[in-house]
Amino acid sequence: MHGPMSAAWLLVALCAATGAYCLLRMRSGVEEQRRTAGAEALMGFGMALMAVPAAVVTPPRWAWLLYAVVFGASALRALWASRAGAHHLHHLAGTFAMAYMAVAMAARPATHTHHGAPSGAPLLTGLLLVYFAGYVLWSGARLVPVAQPAGGGGVPAPGWGDRPELARACRLSMGIGMVAMLLTM
Repeated sequence: MHGPMSAAWLLVALCAATGAYCLLRMRSGVEEQRRTAGAEALMGFGMALMAVPAAVVTPPRWAWLLYAVVFGASALRALWASRAGAHHLHHLAGTFAMAYMAVAMAARPATHTHHGAPSGAPLLTGLLLVYFAGYVLWSGARLVPVAQPAGGGGVPAPGWGDRPELARACRLSMGIGMVAMLLTM
């Protein structure tokens, strides 16, 4: 990632912390939540690795190709899983965007100091930016608390790994990170 060094390190920290929390969410008793948390952990850690400032570490071309293969495979898995629900379409968009950015980084000339992108990339980058900016606004609005009836209705509180508002906060932070990464393309 190119840009201000402090912003890049903040993005690395945000994505790594999100990935770590998603790993902890994998302890949920609900299988679908475990699978979703695993996919989100992969995204969080992958985004953290890709956001490391280029001035610190410049990965070789093969590393970008490896990222493209990993996230391409994850995109295919999300495409297959999307038959079961619309949430997987968001995972598909995220993993596709990660594979796209990895391919763009692998395709850039070795002497070029800014992100290189394949031809036609400004349109695709713009579409991804619009999607993720909209997702950030939508998911941020969903975090606004809703009044709960007094007494709780006798429903036990979910475990910390099964709390939907924490999962939404993770997705929001990864959406913000994705917008920041796409802006550097």
